[in-house]
Amino acid sequence: MSLSAKELADNPDFFAIVLDYTREIVLVYEENRRIGSVFSSQQRWLMALAGFALYYGGVDGKPPGIHANRFADFVVEHEIASHNTALSFIQEMLDHHFLRYQTVMPDRRVRPMEPTEEAVKQLARWLGIHLAALDKLDGGKRSSLLAGRPELVAALQPAISVSIIASDAVRHPGDTFDLFTWANSGGIIMDYLISRVGMIDPKTQRAIVGPVAFTDICRRFHISRTHAKRLMRKAVNMQSVGWTGRSGKSELWLSSGFIQEYRNYQAEKFAIMDAAWQRALGIRQARMPKPRLVFTSTTPSG
Repeated sequence: MSLSAKELADNPDFFAIVLDYTREIVLVYEENRRIGSVFSSQQRWLMALAGFALYYGGVDGKPPGIHANRFADFVVEHEIASHNTALSFIQEMLDHHFLRYQTVMPDRRVRPMEPTEEAVKQLARWLGIHLAALDKLDGGKRSSLLAGRPELVAALQPAISVSIIASDAVRHPGDTFDLFTWANSGGIIMDYLISRVGMIDPKTQRAIVGPVAFTDICRRFHISRTHAKRLMRKAVNMQSVGWTGRSGKSELWLSSGFIQEYRNYQAEKFAIMDAAWQRALGIRQARMPKPRLVFTSTTPSG
């Protein structure tokens, strides 16, 4: 049977695995700015998932495929973005060479599109990173099987996308998470902050993540200082983050409530992905207990 979100959230090893996963995702952002832009906010991430779901799965009740108006209608129906925002996103994906028009057009009234090889490669990488994290929990072989059977991407992706888009626990796990993930580049900033977590002090209910300067955030994620300061100021007012001294000049802390929202979000997302894996392969994954993980107290440099 697949892992439930509660089982994941309650697993004492889960958050340490999530931290490793998040650090790897942040590295992906930093390696490829174009990929980072797709994940810069939840709205953009959900639109990317919607596009793949339509292309591979025909999840709107029609045969698999994607064109601009079909995509925009799906995005609006599921309250992800406006029609114009959806069309702008499509154009951006074309400009970034993540989408291209198909050469064969059975209906000249529409221009069908398909993901490029680079887009499919990055989707497979994203799936593989998640499956490898699940493997660490139970000794499974999901990630290696995916690597050997790339056709599984098409089998897994529609179910994952539809479930994530339909999940309120993924889209709105808490007020602080919402603040970051719906802001422009906020999702990437949140991942970066969480990736720096080491130990949580139960006495203060805070996690010190080390010095975090506005200039560092702006340099890493190509955003303006004004935007970064505005976003962090809102989080400070919510008592979700704060500095031990002068803002942007001292060590930053994250509240346990903020971290718990992130943990719950990840648990729900990973549970969705494990359930899709089980359905796609029609198997029961053997549950093999793993040794307890050591929860590091160090934070990444930078």
